[in-house]
Amino acid sequence: MNFETVAWDDARALALRAAMDVETSAMYADRSAAQTPDEQAAVDRSLAIDPATMVHTVIAIDDGVPVGHAALRPWNEELEVKKVFIAANARGRGLSRALMTELERVAGERGIPSLVLQTGDRQLAAIALYESMGYRPIEVYGLYNAIPRALCYRKNL
Repeated sequence: MNFETVAWDDARALALRAAMDVETSAMYADRSAAQTPDEQAAVDRSLAIDPATMVHTVIAIDDGVPVGHAALRPWNEELEVKKVFIAANARGRGLSRALMTELERVAGERGIPSLVLQTGDRQLAAIALYESMGYRPIEVYGLYNAIPRALCYRKNL
């Protein structure tokens, strides 16, 4: 497995993010259905990404096949981890940990003191990964307050 730095709009990165969106949308479908249109619009705004803000996008390639994705964007003096995803057929092999380690390496090279991230309370594997890597819970920040039961984390590098 190797990592490839790509543009945010790289076709392989787009495909991996689309797969992630399908998976996470299904995971939270009942909550989305229970929200008012205004509440859902606020959640959508909080999760929206301006491609121009992305400073690093990496995909994991396994035997020529793109199987993982992660990205970084600025958040105040830190970088925010975005869109960490491993294809279902590639899970259980430590790729998400390797991707997170790669993001930490990139942040360190840039002199960034810490990483922050947001995840949902139903993404138990992600929560376990982040906590096992030293990410600690913090108050929900930014627009993520619009997301019911959002969880936010920080790791000092």
